[in-house]
Amino acid sequence: MAPSSKIPVVAIDGPSGSGKGTVGLQLAARLGWHFLDSGALYRLVGLAARRAGVDFGNDRGLAAIGEQLDVEFQPRPDGSVAVLLGGEDVSDVLRTEESGDAASRVAAIPAVRQALLHKQHALRRPPGLVADGRDMGTTVFPDAIVKVFLTASAEVRANRRYKQLKGKGFDVNLPRLLDEIRERDARDAARAASPLKPAADAHLLDTSELSISEVVDRIESLLRRQWGGGGRAGQ
Repeated sequence: MAPSSKIPVVAIDGPSGSGKGTVGLQLAARLGWHFLDSGALYRLVGLAARRAGVDFGNDRGLAAIGEQLDVEFQPRPDGSVAVLLGGEDVSDVLRTEESGDAASRVAAIPAVRQALLHKQHALRRPPGLVADGRDMGTTVFPDAIVKVFLTASAEVRANRRYKQLKGKGFDVNLPRLLDEIRERDARDAARAASPLKPAADAHLLDTSELSISEVVDRIESLLRRQWGGGGRAGQ
């Protein structure tokens, strides 16, 4: 296997609802690369903590859960990825606002971030990795060949999440979603451990008026310019 530093990474960061997960998954499928949804790891820690009765103020207990996390990402025939916790498909549970809020809380704990760091690095495998999250380009993969920071207004992101959750049959309230997204943005940006912010060399891309395919096209274009062809053409 090639040294990990030689394996290309596209880092896609941004706040909740900016589209980074869907964009990252589609870009990885288009390139034939591996995909890392780092937010799912923090959501899994929050879910596992709730199930184990571990308080969110117990830093040591939460870090231990992160270290022992039994997680697997399984590709589905439709191109999506199933997230398994201890063999159980918890993909839909992880998409709830409750899971998102829990993820934001545990992600502010340095010991949890450190516990999950090696799991993220282990997913850097040939031919390449598309990683989405909040600190992929600043902390986890600072040597990524392309770094993108996606943005969109809180209102646009809340509406996207509302439609997504409604489509899955969840009972959601749009004004409450908007409040939760604003609170999470503030918490993620203010945390001491890897705060949400663009890397100095990241490309900023507002997705408010763009379709998913348009965003994927733009990032693939950046990759081609940066990496002499990129994707399958560059393999």
